[in-house]
Amino acid sequence: MLLIADSGSTKCDWRLVAEDKTYRDFDTAGINPYFHNEEVIYRALSENEGLSEFADKVKAVFFYGAGCSSADLKRTVDRGLGSFFRNAQIYVDHDLVAAAFAVYEDEPCIACILGTGSNSCHFDGDIVREEVPALAFILGDEGSGAWFGKKLLTDFLYKRLPESMHEALIDEFGLNKDGIIDRIYMKPHANVYLASFMKFITRFSHEPYVKNMLRKGLAAFLDTHVLCFRDAREVPVNFVGSVAHYHEHVLREVAEERGIRIGHIVKKPIDGLYDYHIKHYFEKIPF
Repeated sequence: MLLIADSGSTKCDWRLVAEDKTYRDFDTAGINPYFHNEEVIYRALSENEGLSEFADKVKAVFFYGAGCSSADLKRTVDRGLGSFFRNAQIYVDHDLVAAAFAVYEDEPCIACILGTGSNSCHFDGDIVREEVPALAFILGDEGSGAWFGKKLLTDFLYKRLPESMHEALIDEFGLNKDGIIDRIYMKPHANVYLASFMKFITRFSHEPYVKNMLRKGLAAFLDTHVLCFRDAREVPVNFVGSVAHYHEHVLREVAEERGIRIGHIVKKPIDGLYDYHIKHYFEKIPF
């Protein structure tokens, strides 16, 4: 059996592929080596009954995850996965590689992530190339769920929000300064917490405040992470991630203003990853 995984910081999608190319899907909490050591990874996998049932039958695992950007971080994930999938060869790479594979259609493109975090790369079918680094939610992540959540909570505390949104945040989440500061500075996974407010933001997308915030954030992403590539106006720019998916109309509008041609926008890359691995790796797996 072949197992393909695409993990952001919030959620990990798993696709278990049998020898006849049929598959079953599972999901777990996101796995990110910045926040999770190998014991935590093993425990998260063990809590999923479906993955546990087939763990010893898996012969190869292709894992693509947020935070898997250096050899040390990849080794953390490799050890966690290897202790659970004991009979499998483990391949670990960055979630940006997954995005590139998932949207590639035999022509050079720019592949972007707009989910909990944000990132971009150029992919020509052979080399995945970054031009500017991803700086995570404190220094970067422009246009991501974490970026918009940070902006929302900042404006909440500074009393810059429309009254309806300000009151809704208090009524629904019981927000106050001490609680927000504690959750962000004293507890883990602040980026996931910030991104969790994207559902709230999307609900108020009719508000001029939200429309303006979305335009500014998506423009910042395009200006920083897309126009950095010399052929940004010549090749298709493809996206994966929930922020791109749910706010496609704003993203396309802001891109058109910059002469950027958007191609595919995919909420979750697991389908494209499946197709890519069936095409390029399936015959090499020792089922």
